[in-house]
Amino acid sequence: MMGPAHALSGAAAWLGAGALALSLDRPMPWPVLLTGALICAGAALAPDLDHKAATISRAFGPVSRNLCEVIDKLSYAAYKSTRKKGDPRRSGGHRTLTHTWLWAVMCGAGAAGICALGGRWGVLGVLFVHMVLAIEGLLWRHARVSSDVLVWLLGATSAWMIADILDRPGNGAGWLFTEPGQEYLWIGVPIVLGALVHCIGDALTVSGCPILWPIPVGRKRWYPIGPPKAMRFRAGSWVELKVLSPVFMVLGGIGALGALGYIG
Repeated sequence: MMGPAHALSGAAAWLGAGALALSLDRPMPWPVLLTGALICAGAALAPDLDHKAATISRAFGPVSRNLCEVIDKLSYAAYKSTRKKGDPRRSGGHRTLTHTWLWAVMCGAGAAGICALGGRWGVLGVLFVHMVLAIEGLLWRHARVSSDVLVWLLGATSAWMIADILDRPGNGAGWLFTEPGQEYLWIGVPIVLGALVHCIGDALTVSGCPILWPIPVGRKRWYPIGPPKAMRFRAGSWVELKVLSPVFMVLGGIGALGALGYIG
């Protein structure tokens, strides 16, 4: 799928998770619900860092472009070194390593570690990256005609304001992980969820997605999970723009109402 649909699906997934959390007696304070939705929307763009034309690869200028080249080579090396006889030969790393459950978990754990060990600046760094990606994904038409600096300033301002709100008692810095020193560990959860939602979205397209790697399926270690081919669509097609995106918006609204206790 394309960036806007990925971002919408990520936000909707977190809002739905908020409704589930309420049903499990772990309600999200509203700042966690809002912040998590934005983080999840941004994280749902992150797996495409292995593609030079992707939103995330352009979002941070030379830094993300150079990182994209590194990730692409790393992904291709992982593919070549672990492929089985049934896996096709390929010339690049797109939709390989970064499109797996293992990568999603590693990204979430890494972000949680940065927040725990880096203190406020670690939290601000993680928030800044995901706020910029959320802006690029959810407001992509406006972001495209704006300068990168303007988007970065908006991301930095949003990160600073959100961190201040979360720091206030009862606003969710210690949600889910409640022991002393575990503040903001929960930020890793929407990052994992966003990456997984991205993979599920790509699995619906023509090429499928090797979500299960490194678990082999038959003669393939990079088995492209997906529905029957007749049910798949091309990225950027009318199905994504006219059907799935509106569905994500509706599901997100229902999830938000459920998370806030208006439905249930």
